[in-house]
Amino acid sequence: MITDKDRDQLAEFLGKFTDTQIFTQREINAFLDFCDLMAINAGDIIADIGEVGESLYFLLEGEAQLIVGSTLNEMVVGQIPAGEMLGEMSFFDRNPRNVRLRASKPTRLLRLPRQMYNRMRLEYPVLTVLLLEYAVISLDNLYRRTSTDVAQLNQYIYSIGK
Repeated sequence: MITDKDRDQLAEFLGKFTDTQIFTQREINAFLDFCDLMAINAGDIIADIGEVGESLYFLLEGEAQLIVGSTLNEMVVGQIPAGEMLGEMSFFDRNPRNVRLRASKPTRLLRLPRQMYNRMRLEYPVLTVLLLEYAVISLDNLYRRTSTDVAQLNQYIYSIGK
């Protein structure tokens, strides 16, 4: 249940990452009506490998790790900071996840379940368009961080022998 205090904090958070001249306070509050708030402990799995995304997540506080491999042979391949969207790839393409999302510290998430997303598409199409733009920006941020990490790794590997 989202309290009035949570609603104010969440509206402020969303206002930082959206164009508030397009996305009004009324629309932010409408968006929040479709979501719920989750508190996750450090080490908890947010979404696992092989699952198909049934929710979108917005990382309000804390941090999430992207992990590959079995639980016995895990490797962290990325970090997602507060302010990012999580789970958008599997949510939109309906393919099973290739990575595990795990909270690396106590984390607060805003969750948008698929059923509520589908309802929002009908009732507030402008919110859906803005959400898709946010997803593109989130994926772009992830791609840029990953590209930087791969470039640094390649630079390290190829500079060892020189």
